[in-house]
Amino acid sequence: MSEPIRPSTIFPATRTPFTVTTADGEVLIGEVSTPLSNPTSAILCCHPNPTGGGMMDSHIYKKASNRLPAMAGITVIRFNTRGTTSEAGTSTGSYDNGRAEKYDVEAMATYCFDELKLKELWVIGWSFGTSIAISHARDSRIKGLILLSPTLLDIVEGDLEFWAADGRPVIALIPEHDDYLKPDAARTRFAVIPQTELIAVDGAKHLWVGEPYVHRVLSEITRIVAPERLPLPTEI
Repeated sequence: MSEPIRPSTIFPATRTPFTVTTADGEVLIGEVSTPLSNPTSAILCCHPNPTGGGMMDSHIYKKASNRLPAMAGITVIRFNTRGTTSEAGTSTGSYDNGRAEKYDVEAMATYCFDELKLKELWVIGWSFGTSIAISHARDSRIKGLILLSPTLLDIVEGDLEFWAADGRPVIALIPEHDDYLKPDAARTRFAVIPQTELIAVDGAKHLWVGEPYVHRVLSEITRIVAPERLPLPTEI
């Protein structure tokens, strides 16, 4: 007899802790969750602001790690930016409002391609994580950006224009009831990047709380990076 997928549901995968040293000498902790078979693509997750409790275990990313390797063949790489703590440990250094985090994002992209030997990688940002993705995830091997609840608070002049000129895909999921950037305002701000696919999600809030919204986010990620694995199940 089947039962619904719950927040605590964990599917089989190979989950491996790792550390990465940045160009400026900080040591970041993280975990890679790989499928046991039939791999498709990979995502690198940039978490919400650690000053507000954001970390690699923030619930959307934890559930992605617990589900997507088995459900969609997606490798999920999570890490703590400098000075951030989770159950797995604390990355060295201190929070720098998205500036020195440049070294974190660059080190993680290098790790994904050069150490994990990934052939395809998308970068996902959530809240603060969208800002460091927009500003710093510029390795030419990255396929594109997926932005959850972008705030656009910590980017600097020229960041959006970079992606406009670059041409790689930028997909933004905007909650109807977001605390920082609602759909209408997001359409105006992201008009700078003509290739942006903006998805307004009715009823959703900034933190994507509730299983229906988790399923929607994970489904949109899968639609972008591994569409052949849709639809994602809602029961086990």
